[in-house]
Amino acid sequence: MSRFFRRPAVLACALALGLQACGGSELPNEAEAPGTQQLQTQERAQDAAPDILAQLQAIPGLTVVQERPAPAPGVRFFLLSYDQPADHLHPNGTRFQQRMTLRFRSAEAPMVLASTGYGIGTSPSQWEPTYLVQGNQLTVEHRFFTPSIPQPANWKLLGIEQAAADHHRIVQAFKPLFPARWISTGGSKGGMTSLYHRAFFPRDVDATVAYVAPNSYGTQDPRYVKFLGKLGTPACRESIRVFQREVLERRAETEPLFQATGASSYGSTYDFLGVDKALEFSVLEFAFAFWQYGDASLCDRIPPPGGPAQTLVDTLDEVVGLSYMSDGDLDYYAPYDFQAGTQLGSYASAEEHLRGVLRYPRGYDPRALVPFDMRPYPFNPFVMPLVEGWVKAFGERILLVYGENDPWSTGAFSVSARNDSYRFYEPGGNHGSSILGLPEAEQAVALERLRTWAGLPAESAAAMSLRARSAKSAQLPVTTGVVDRRRGPPRD
Repeated sequence: MSRFFRRPAVLACALALGLQACGGSELPNEAEAPGTQQLQTQERAQDAAPDILAQLQAIPGLTVVQERPAPAPGVRFFLLSYDQPADHLHPNGTRFQQRMTLRFRSAEAPMVLASTGYGIGTSPSQWEPTYLVQGNQLTVEHRFFTPSIPQPANWKLLGIEQAAADHHRIVQAFKPLFPARWISTGGSKGGMTSLYHRAFFPRDVDATVAYVAPNSYGTQDPRYVKFLGKLGTPACRESIRVFQREVLERRAETEPLFQATGASSYGSTYDFLGVDKALEFSVLEFAFAFWQYGDASLCDRIPPPGGPAQTLVDTLDEVVGLSYMSDGDLDYYAPYDFQAGTQLGSYASAEEHLRGVLRYPRGYDPRALVPFDMRPYPFNPFVMPLVEGWVKAFGERILLVYGENDPWSTGAFSVSARNDSYRFYEPGGNHGSSILGLPEAEQAVALERLRTWAGLPAESAAAMSLRARSAKSAQLPVTTGVVDRRRGPPRD
């Protein structure tokens, strides 16, 4: 990937140096709103302290683009831009502006450093750890996602080591203003990003909460096929296989409808892949997407064989999305597919049941989705095993949350309890799993450790349970920072 760690020995050395250095869901706060007296005390403290806007404006390299209307009483929200070097080994070269948002409560509150691993929206919503610790929240856009992209874009600099250095500089810049505990977090690729940051800079934050963060081996990791082969009932799995085969067998009918429906519903074009390949890759994605955000209840909604071709296309749209392989989405998500094709890896798709109807066997690979020549950028098979080994052996104060039925759980990271680190699975959960979705006993452990890591007073089990029940009963919008390609780029 980037020349910083092109050779595995250099990455191993860098991780070893990091080890020596360390010695060895989005949720609004209205459900846990402070009382009037507490709010007045907080506001008086803020009035007596230096104005946060002036303090932000004094940070070298930081631009306060805009302060937006307060999202809640006692909360301020800022859109920010931070000057970063494209290459942290050569900081005097090309630079770029990295977009961020800050949800500010108090300089004395914990800071949650959040990453989607993709682009970010600019709405003032908060993530689950922010809600749970009632903290500040600094959300960082990943490098190379528009507008946080160097010009010209040297794609060799899109690697986990450079992104980790982005976060390191941000932490260094903001810690003088926020001296309390720091918790990093992210969902899916954002969770991966937070773990990579910890591996390279273990002391930057006090703890990490990573949701549904996978670790894959190669660009077509076969472990995912095995995992999917055990989900649901045999009848449901067969329905998925029959559906996939029928869409491709009836290509003469489904392909024109795929193109027309995509154009009318999303304005999609398929010039880069071509309609034929875009349809086939979408069909191969169907089983993975089915379980990533669905559950067994969707099995009954798979149309039986022999129905209208439009019904097949509409079902493909419901589960995968007809824009998934479109020019617009592939262009926006090219940084992700580039990283998957050079360092992060991805999943293989089952193809045995589609013999005779596939036109591009073994062609569905993240490297095939990047809209430029990938030959100068080989896949490095050593990076992920080294990070995985560090997380398991040395990762301290890490909380991992996975979904039992989420295909990405195939590549779940392992942690060690001796490092005060934990891994939990939400029963029946998918890619939207969260702390508040865990069984009561595991949820209590997660909440207690999170509060301890954040430097907050201990709560009784009853108080923590009440907090969780209040959030659920309020039916507040929850996210753990997961960005879903099937839903398109983040929106404000």
